[in-house]
Amino acid sequence: MSEATTGFGRRKFINWFLGTSLGGLLLMIVYPIVRYISPPEIPEATTNQVEAGREDDPELLEKGYKIVQFGVEPVILFAAGPRDFRAFSATCTHLDCIVEFQKQEKRIFCNCHGGVYDLNGRNVAGPPPRPLTAYRVDLVETTPGQPATIVVSKA
Repeated sequence: MSEATTGFGRRKFINWFLGTSLGGLLLMIVYPIVRYISPPEIPEATTNQVEAGREDDPELLEKGYKIVQFGVEPVILFAAGPRDFRAFSATCTHLDCIVEFQKQEKRIFCNCHGGVYDLNGRNVAGPPPRPLTAYRVDLVETTPGQPATIVVSKA
C-alpha cells in the first residue's frame, strides 16, 4: 500500500507528532502560570468571631481542649479554670506544628520538637522563638440557666 492509498504517511505522522508535542509543551508551560495568576478560592473568616461551642462541650470537659477553625487558621481553646476559657493560635511558632493542651501539666505543648508554652501563650521552653497569638474568648449567655456559648474573636 502506498502513501496515496492510506492517506496517512510518515511525513503526516511526524508533523502530527511534532505538533502535538509542541502543543503539550506549551500547555505544560502556560498552565502553571495561569494557576499562579488565579489562585484557588480559600475560605477566609468573613467575620472576626467564631462560635466554638458551649461551655459544657464534652470534648472540652474530657480532653481539656478543642481545636477550632477560625477561617483557615486553627485555634486552640482550653479551660484554664472554671468559666476561664483561653484561646491561642494552634500552630507552633517554631515550625507550624499543631499544639495541644496538657491538662495535668497545665501547659500548651508542641509534640514536634518539645516546645512548651504557659497558659498565657508565652514560650517558656524548647525551640519556639515567640509566643502564640492570643484570641479573645467571651461567654455569651443565650438562655438563663443554660450553659453559655463560647465565642472566639480576634484580640
